[in-house]
Amino acid sequence: MSDRGDQTGDAVKERVKVQKQEPTLYKVVLLNDDYTTMEFVVSVLETVFQKSSAEAYRIMMQVHVNGSGIAGVYPWEVAETKVEALTSMARHAEYPLRPTIEEA
Repeated sequence: MSDRGDQTGDAVKERVKVQKQEPTLYKVVLLNDDYTTMEFVVSVLETVFQKSSAEAYRIMMQVHVNGSGIAGVYPWEVAETKVEALTSMARHAEYPLRPTIEEA
């Protein structure tokens, strides 16, 4: 048996540094329409996006005045889940409220 069994030989082993990368974030944007009520938008912002009443009202007014407003910024899976929940609530209430997802 050789004495070299526990040696690595001439090979150099490099340590691999694991770099932690933050997930890409996405904005959930609400688009204005002429049919969805302001009260419904505030309600959705409070329930789906956990906004305070004041913050929900501010975002709703931004959507109303500017045509769109950011409901929140999340990783892709969370943004997608919130969009699906919002869309489901809007369809159930028979409102055409549309959210979109944009890279932040």
